[in-house]
Amino acid sequence: MAFPEGFMWGGATAANQCEGGYDQGGRGLANVDVCPHGEDRFPVMLGLKHISQVDSEHYFPALEGVDFYHRWKEDIALYGKMGFKTYRMSIAWTRIFPNGDDAEPNEEGLRFYEDVFKECRKWGIEPLVTITHFDCPMHLIQEYGGWKNRKLVELYKRLVAVLFERYKGLVRYWLTFNEINMILALPFMGAGLTFDEGEDQTASKYRAAHHELVASAWATKIAHEVDPQNRVGCMLAGGRFYPLTPDPADVLEAMRRDNENYFFTDVQARGAYPAYALKFMEREGIDIPWQEGDREILAQNTVDFISFSYYSSRCATTHRDEMGGQTSGNVFASVKNPYLKASEWGWQIDPTGLRITLNSLYERYQKPLFVVENGLGAKDELVDDGNGGKTVIDDYRIDYLRSHIKEMDDAITYDGVELWGYTTWGPIDLVSASTGEMSKRYGFVYVDRDDAGKGSLERYPKKSFGWYKKVIATNGADLD
Repeated sequence: MAFPEGFMWGGATAANQCEGGYDQGGRGLANVDVCPHGEDRFPVMLGLKHISQVDSEHYFPALEGVDFYHRWKEDIALYGKMGFKTYRMSIAWTRIFPNGDDAEPNEEGLRFYEDVFKECRKWGIEPLVTITHFDCPMHLIQEYGGWKNRKLVELYKRLVAVLFERYKGLVRYWLTFNEINMILALPFMGAGLTFDEGEDQTASKYRAAHHELVASAWATKIAHEVDPQNRVGCMLAGGRFYPLTPDPADVLEAMRRDNENYFFTDVQARGAYPAYALKFMEREGIDIPWQEGDREILAQNTVDFISFSYYSSRCATTHRDEMGGQTSGNVFASVKNPYLKASEWGWQIDPTGLRITLNSLYERYQKPLFVVENGLGAKDELVDDGNGGKTVIDDYRIDYLRSHIKEMDDAITYDGVELWGYTTWGPIDLVSASTGEMSKRYGFVYVDRDDAGKGSLERYPKKSFGWYKKVIATNGADLD
């Protein structure tokens, strides 16, 4: 078993979950900074509880993350030693434009990322950069209402133009919006949306989504104009819905739930609103804020590749009285699949579902695919490594990743899927996006940090570190 020559193995992080340094280097405050740990986290991320600044009543884990801002050389060296071919990371919008609408970009922020990209290249690592991984400047939320306001399209165009020009030759692979469908599930975290009493939330989400979709198309256009070598992808929170039963009503419900997610990539990859989405919006009385030229921009600037996260499949049913409960600990909770086991956080583990999702996306779009998030969140125990150091014996993580990599290989070898690469989430322990916890660990590298923000932040390679190094060195041929 071996993957295609040039397959891009690596890992993925997000600025708001690992970078920290929220008030350093001229950076401004963002929505992701004020999502607290604890019981208020989900109300805030849903846009139902408003927190607009750092306060003393909450612990905000994103403010320091795992301190990549000061430890980036150390962390990139660890990725280099594993043999990473690519490293997916994101830009903090407020590190480039602290308020989002500043007259000039922040040079200190631009230089920080330039140094990071150059360090990656020193190790032979190709940067894969997410332009917006949920970040939205708080000033834009308070002043304009976040992505509800068309003005953010122009501000985003200015942001990407600065990035593409500054990092020309350093970065060739870009993603416009991380998990763009998250705007429906967690609208404040995903797009800086808050809601007034009585507001039609569904309509507001889709109008904001239209602005993001137009902005994404503009970014693709600008990227290709600045450097024809640039490759721009979209990014979806992936995972197929299975019908829970053979009842045709369940099959139809699963299709409907899939379409709710595919709507975004349908626009980004095909260049137009699909008929099912237009009919849905017509029924719901949602007026999309079209402006002159929007349809042309969408049609003429489709993405070069499709990227997605995959953690689990989902189930859909119309038989509410017969279902065996819902999955827990997942932003995209669904009906439990009785054939699957679950992680400690209730995410059902389905390696075959990754192959199914790969086939579904490739058949739908006929564009190259990239798995940019896949991993197991688990409670790790730091133990002595027998040589005076510490490590984690995480065979459970190795088993999880091995089973998913095997399914990717089958999708390539037997099904003919064109897959460019695979970046695990995350190569180093970082703050969980959904829960704000550190105890939900994904990395090949353990970070000494707890859910209350205590710890030395020291890094310790786990057993999976050496295993993934071997996987990369053999291009997926040795998974033992």
